[in-house]
Amino acid sequence: MLGDRWGVTDSEVSRAYPCDDFVVAPTLRAWRGVRVNAPATVVWPWVAQVRLAPYSYDWIDNLGRRSPRRLVGLPEPRVGEAFTTAGGRRRGRILSVEPGRQLTGTIMNACLSYVLVPDEHDTTRLLLKVVMRTNRMVALGVSVGDLVMARRQLLTLKQLAERSTE
Repeated sequence: MLGDRWGVTDSEVSRAYPCDDFVVAPTLRAWRGVRVNAPATVVWPWVAQVRLAPYSYDWIDNLGRRSPRRLVGLPEPRVGEAFTTAGGRRRGRILSVEPGRQLTGTIMNACLSYVLVPDEHDTTRLLLKVVMRTNRMVALGVSVGDLVMARRQLLTLKQLAERSTE
C-alpha cells in the first residue's frame, strides 16, 4: 500500500508488534522507524511523554500548541490511561505497556505500537507500527497522512532524545 513504510527494514516489518494482538485482519498496516543516537533508557521517557502531546506538526494536530521540549517527569504509563493529548484534549487509550520497551494504544480507530530496540553503540531503533480495520480507500488515505505526521513525530522524538545526551 502507498505510504505503508518509512525508515524500516524488511526484518522490522516482519517482526511481531503488540498492536497485532488487538486488531484482527487489519486492512491498514504501516511501519515507520528511525535510528536514535541515544540508548533506549534516554529515548523511552520521550516516547512515554506522547501522553502529553503529539510531537508532530503542532499547528495541525495540536491546534498550534507546542509539544513540550523538556521532560516533565511523568510516572510510567499505565493501561487504561489516555494515550495522547491533542488540541488540549486527552485522546485514545493505552492498551499495553512495557516500560522502556513498548507503548501501545488506540486512537481514532487505529492501534499503534511504539517499540524501542536497543542497537549497537548506545543507539536505539524507534519503531512504530499502525494497524487499523477499515475500508481500503480510508486505509490508503490514513496511510499517506500518517506517513507525513508519524515521520515528523519520530524525527522530533529522535532530536529531543539525542539532545538529552549532549
